[in-house]
Amino acid sequence: MLRFDKATYAHAEAAAAPDLTMTQEYVPHAVDAVGLLRGHRSVDPERVFVLGHSMGGKIAPAVAAPTVAGLVIMAGDTQPMHHAAVRVVSYLATVLPDQVPPAVIETFQRQACLVDSAELTPSTFAADLPFGLSAPYWLELRDYDPVAIAAGLSKPVLILQGGRDYQVTVANDLVRWRTGLAGRPEADIRVNDADNHLFFSGAGPSTPAEYGTPQHVDPAVIADIAHGLSHGQG
Repeated sequence: MLRFDKATYAHAEAAAAPDLTMTQEYVPHAVDAVGLLRGHRSVDPERVFVLGHSMGGKIAPAVAAPTVAGLVIMAGDTQPMHHAAVRVVSYLATVLPDQVPPAVIETFQRQACLVDSAELTPSTFAADLPFGLSAPYWLELRDYDPVAIAAGLSKPVLILQGGRDYQVTVANDLVRWRTGLAGRPEADIRVNDADNHLFFSGAGPSTPAEYGTPQHVDPAVIADIAHGLSHGQG
């Protein structure tokens, strides 16, 4: 197994690049990782799978080259990210009202409208856009459809979702996977109702505080992944 964080996690300054795109942030490193594994003497080059979590899951279909045996997508978002941002801050305002004032929601709403509009150009200031990401990033992301790409792949895809996840949800994200991959025998979609975005089990509405408590990934999720990889469904 080769595990890595996205480049902007280790090098946060790269996220402020005025020409950063989604592809630059994720794809080359994932493709290189696949090539590195396929070239290792202990690895069967025909059995290399790509697993991505959250945004990494959204990007995973884009790195499913012919050399990739299959995909595991954990909490992979399909709702446009700028729309999801508005939804998430609105949710947080209900569970943490003292920490998320209405002005924050209004800012995300204004920024999301700009991303949707014809006024978004490569020269739009990043400060006017969600998360301060560059205009080229949003222009590419706006046209990226992970479900359509995954639907065009003739390889196993395992999609895992936490039922308590408020960032990537059953209602707003998983529904698109289910619709787009309907009737595909090589697609396996599983929901673990008690899990949050990190696939930690719990009860009640999920909050960011859960992420700060050391936990292990739900054993059922590990079992799903192991089963999927060993049976070609992943």
